[in-house]
Amino acid sequence: MTFGSRASPRNSAPTEPMASWEAPRVAPALPGRTSTAFIKGSLTVSGAMSFLRENGRRIAILALAMFALGIAVLMVLPVRFAATALVVVDPREQRVTTDQDVLPGIGQDAAALQSLIEIAKSDGFLRPLIEQLKIASDEDVAGGQTDTTRLLEKFRGRLDISRRGLTYVIAISFTSNSPERAAYYANAVAEAFVANQGRVRTEATDEAADWLKDRLKTLNERLRASEDAVAAFRLEHKIVNAGKDSTTQQLRVTDLTQQVSAARARTAEAKSRYEQAQRDLKANVDGPVKQDLLSVLRAQRSALNDQIAQKKAVFGERHPDLMISYSQLSDLNRQIEVERKKNIDTAKSEYEAQLEQQNSLEKQLKAVETQMLVDGQAVVRLQELQRDAEANKNIYEQFLSRFKSTNEQRLLQNSQTKIASPAIPPLRSTRPPLALLLAALAIASILTSTAAVAVTKSVSEKPAPARSPADAATGGTPDQQPLRRVSVLPQPAALPSVPVWVRIPDLAPEFAKSVWQKPTTAAAEIDLGPYLRPLLEKIDGAPGLGGKVALVISVGKSAGGNTVARSLNRSAVNKGMLSVLIQVKPELGGAASAVTDWQGGATIAGVQSVNELLGAGRTAGSRPADDIRSEFDLIIVHATSLALQPDALALAAHADLVMLVVRDAELGSAAMRRITAALGRFDGVPSGLVINHVPAGSAAQLTELAG
Repeated sequence: MTFGSRASPRNSAPTEPMASWEAPRVAPALPGRTSTAFIKGSLTVSGAMSFLRENGRRIAILALAMFALGIAVLMVLPVRFAATALVVVDPREQRVTTDQDVLPGIGQDAAALQSLIEIAKSDGFLRPLIEQLKIASDEDVAGGQTDTTRLLEKFRGRLDISRRGLTYVIAISFTSNSPERAAYYANAVAEAFVANQGRVRTEATDEAADWLKDRLKTLNERLRASEDAVAAFRLEHKIVNAGKDSTTQQLRVTDLTQQVSAARARTAEAKSRYEQAQRDLKANVDGPVKQDLLSVLRAQRSALNDQIAQKKAVFGERHPDLMISYSQLSDLNRQIEVERKKNIDTAKSEYEAQLEQQNSLEKQLKAVETQMLVDGQAVVRLQELQRDAEANKNIYEQFLSRFKSTNEQRLLQNSQTKIASPAIPPLRSTRPPLALLLAALAIASILTSTAAVAVTKSVSEKPAPARSPADAATGGTPDQQPLRRVSVLPQPAALPSVPVWVRIPDLAPEFAKSVWQKPTTAAAEIDLGPYLRPLLEKIDGAPGLGGKVALVISVGKSAGGNTVARSLNRSAVNKGMLSVLIQVKPELGGAASAVTDWQGGATIAGVQSVNELLGAGRTAGSRPADDIRSEFDLIIVHATSLALQPDALALAAHADLVMLVVRDAELGSAAMRRITAALGRFDGVPSGLVINHVPAGSAAQLTELAG
């Protein structure tokens, strides 16, 4: 075995991982400073078994009592039944007509469905339903309450309205002591919900129809006023509508224009005939034959000329018949000439008549055109009035059509909300199965009773607050000393003949421990360095050269020797000393353990190995370099339990100091007496007591203070 240098983890490493139940591994606390921090313990199998062996009967009795109480409570509590009615809100819309409904369905809007659920939970929906169902007379729900607000809260507490997943199905559940009443209330709420949704759509349509009806009255009055204004304006300005956006004046202008054109044509034609007749008369030519009389006369003249020619040929020019024929021819020519002049006069008369008619029509056309120019501004105003009347007419017709369709939709309203499945009285209550309840009650009773016993034991065993080293030496705080000096001190147990070197107060109150007395692995170990300074001074003052060997022996159960040894090793290292900690392990079965184990900064070895190690270098023929004292300033040997390893007391022969770590309550025990008697064989080795876990105001402290 080789012991390393000053910084070796085997000799100077912090001994934090090596915690035990004797001293909880907690954060270091300064002496004289109290702390309210708690440390949670870790549950171990051995600690749990020990706790159960000690407190099993109390836990069992308390668990049985709690189990019986739980059964009694289950028997007293009423059994509740929950009935559920399913309501479906169909997002599809029935299109009977092409017109859109006043209040369309929810469609694919999930937020609208959730809004319907929240409305069904509201006071406005449930309050009339409570009065309708007479909830105040139902003792199960009302509980003797008559106030509407309280009844509403109680009824809402029994009612649950929720959406089934991502569907359009709404579950309406009601809980009651009676399955029939639960189903009745669930169905009543579902029916009220469906009726409310249908009523909402119907009321929306009725309101729209009534509004349209009222609006139509206003629009009708406005339309009538605008049409009356158009009629009055037409009457005032004598504007008559001739259809096709035309007035009578416009039609008259058109007609006169056509008549003037025709008159001009006729006048020109008559003038042409008159002039032609004059030319024919001057040229003594026959004009176009158009008169019947003139044509007859010309035919007779032609026939008479033929007769004259024949008579000349037959009778000669002096025949009397020729004279008569010549006389007739002269009469005919005179008649023809008269007729021709008469025709010229007729043509002239016709021409003059046509010209006069043309002039008259042109005057009328000019007058009408002048009047139209004067009435142009009135026509513009009339068109404005007509546009206003036409717009009012269109709006009125649209509203009238919408009113007719909306009024007819009143008879076509059907609710999208329907009861898909009415609630039926449930056969099973809302309680879990009886076997599950009993199992849960048994487990809860055991756990609760165990926790109660653990807390009770922890509180009852809570030690007094810790004090500083100065308080431990003087027996209390300065303000407590006068009281303690005049107090009647109890007589302590007979102290052994070994002197007391150090008193360490009970530091456990600063750090809460669990019932199992097991600290958490992440916590630090208590540092007892401030209380162990007298031990370091005694080690420094021990006679001899080289390193010193300090034997630490734990006396009795839970003495805390492990913590004392580790704190002493840590204090020596902090002081600048080369120190090593050796823990003596019991040698079971007589097998010697080699010094090869290391745990938490301490060397683990058996008694025989440690005895050989400490005796090396002091036998005849050995070299000084073999002595371990030449490598270290301090060698701390800790014997954990003399009951398991009584041979460890023989190590006192190699020690320069022997420290007996004992609890205050174990000073007069048989184990203490045996150890002090056994140390009598080593009178030359200085021995002293390290009293650990000294409670505040103990008899031992008061004895020293009084003496």
